[in-house]
Amino acid sequence: MTGNSFGTLFKITTCGESHGGAVGVIVDGCPAGLAISENEIQHELDRRKPGQSSITTPRSEHDKIHILSGVFEGETTGTPILLLAYNADMRPEDYDALKNVYRPSHADFTYMMKYGRRDFRGSGRASARETLARVAAGAIAKKFLKQFNIEIFSYVEQVGNIISEIDYKKVKRADIESNIIRCPDALVAKKMIALIETVRDEGDSIGGVIKCVIRHVPAGLGEPVFDKLSADLGKAMLSINAVKGFEIGSGFSGVTMRGSEHNDPMTMHEGKPQFTSNNAGGTLGGISTGEDIYFRVAFKPVATISKLQHTITQENKSCSLEAKGRHDPCVLPRAVPIVDAMAALVIMDHYLRHKAKG
Repeated sequence: MTGNSFGTLFKITTCGESHGGAVGVIVDGCPAGLAISENEIQHELDRRKPGQSSITTPRSEHDKIHILSGVFEGETTGTPILLLAYNADMRPEDYDALKNVYRPSHADFTYMMKYGRRDFRGSGRASARETLARVAAGAIAKKFLKQFNIEIFSYVEQVGNIISEIDYKKVKRADIESNIIRCPDALVAKKMIALIETVRDEGDSIGGVIKCVIRHVPAGLGEPVFDKLSADLGKAMLSINAVKGFEIGSGFSGVTMRGSEHNDPMTMHEGKPQFTSNNAGGTLGGISTGEDIYFRVAFKPVATISKLQHTITQENKSCSLEAKGRHDPCVLPRAVPIVDAMAALVIMDHYLRHKAKG
């Protein structure tokens, strides 16, 4: 299997399966001298781990991270960093009934078509458990970027047809973490939670949208043509399990505007160029403008549900399925730190690439 690495100068390679021994990541290209601890990485993993609330999967994993190389006396050495978290609450027997059945809208069918075999225990590499490795690596990137005042935060903007209209410029991290759905709009958050609880009790699932904002990114990050900053952010987000859509800046709503409305005028403020609007979402020509980068990521409903569905077996015979196991009725609250992490990985990689030019 190829495609397990991401990044150019700051590069990660993940490994491990949902019900295997462990999930891990090798982080290569981190500059020496960055102070980082297991506790700092653990903080981010605790935001992603299962069993953290009544609206997430009840699987109980502490996701305890271990730094096995690349850090000495609390600082990075410049050599590859190996991070590992052992799986504990494994119940592969929950998937025995799925051994020869393709779950609708899951990767079961496509993995079989590609490899001629699949790990039916929680879907192996197709499981969202793989994102543990991304969040661990992203914690290092976030710590690196923090020294340059670059701030990344994501929040749940929409669940089903319930949408928050909160202005992203007014969002604070404490507001995001103030409730279990991670929506900074307290009143809308209650409605979102109630909807997820209803869907969960029906044995169903539901999707939604996460919004990500990156502040204080210097102008000039990104490589023109194929390695545009916006393109790499899009690839990063679309590589996350269950993501079906990505838009940056005005996105699809921009098609309803005239150029005279959509263009971001420029002016001089205190001797520096400044944009008076930001429909571009912080990038022009695939290069950062210095304005806030903001984008939206659409997540589909979780594929594995306990409602009766029609499908086929590996022998191409029709059958019915009521999937069992421990699954999130909505991935959004646990996906927030994953979006944060992938954004951090992209920005750090392009930051290092930009500095390497000079």
